Amino acid sequence: MSFSKKTAFFLITAGGSSALMLSKKTGLGQTVKAVRSDIDAIRERDPAAANLLEALTCYSGLHAILLHRIAHFLYEHELPLAPRLVSQLNRFLTGIEIHPAARIGDGFFIDHGAGVVIGETTEVGDNVTLYQGVTLGGTGKETGKRHPTLMDGVTVGAGAKVLGAVKVGENAKIGAGSVVIHDVPANSTVVGNPGRPVRERGRKVGAADIDWTHLPDPVADAMRSLVRRVVELENEFKQAFPEKKEEIDKAQQEGEQALDKVFDYYQEREIKKAGQPKG
Repeated sequence: MSFSKKTAFFLITAGGSSALMLSKKTGLGQTVKAVRSDIDAIRERDPAAANLLEALTCYSGLHAILLHRIAHFLYEHELPLAPRLVSQLNRFLTGIEIHPAARIGDGFFIDHGAGVVIGETTEVGDNVTLYQGVTLGGTGKETGKRHPTLMDGVTVGAGAKVLGAVKVGENAKIGAGSVVIHDVPANSTVVGNPGRPVRERGRKVGAADIDWTHLPDPVADAMRSLVRRVVELENEFKQAFPEKKEEIDKAQQEGEQALDKVFDYYQEREIKKAGQPKG
């Protein structure tokens, strides 16, 4: 079959499935509600969305979820082959691969979208946001439920991987590039590889937060704590052994020079965060 014939066949499949969906009154109501929520999500969470027309015509993430809802409807009605064909059309047109069996709630937003992969047994709650390059995948070893479950309000940063039948709690945030292989508590932030949950102090996570520059860094915090403790111990040691003071002072000076190089990056980041001029 030639490329043009394949494309026509896919489009016919998508059109036919749309007609089938619209023929079901309850399905129509649910679909319209979901589509409205998906469009509203773009306008609420993406400051670049100028208007409704732009959201409808220029957002591959929206096109991907619309095609997925068609594919999932066909899958739920046990139609052979058609769901996967629509899924492959979706991948070809948008660069986003969503298995027809994946369950996705209302208000789902994929920002940019390129390279997003969502596996077969994935379950996604309402008002979830994914950025480009996100994988909601399996580890390749399990059968049955082998993909993640994302509860309501979860946000997953660019390039993050959530692997296996893990559960990500409500309003959790997963930092860009993180690899999550364990359950994530609700209202927490995960960073690193493997992902480490860090509760956000002083506030509860609510709507999707797209400020990815101020995520907690538990490694840097631990290093600072260790350095402070080492300095305290060295000072105590100097008091206990005055004859070692000169030797300890020299070691401290060398250590401070090495640590200055390590913490330069973090110091510059803190200065930028506070909006203060360097120096």
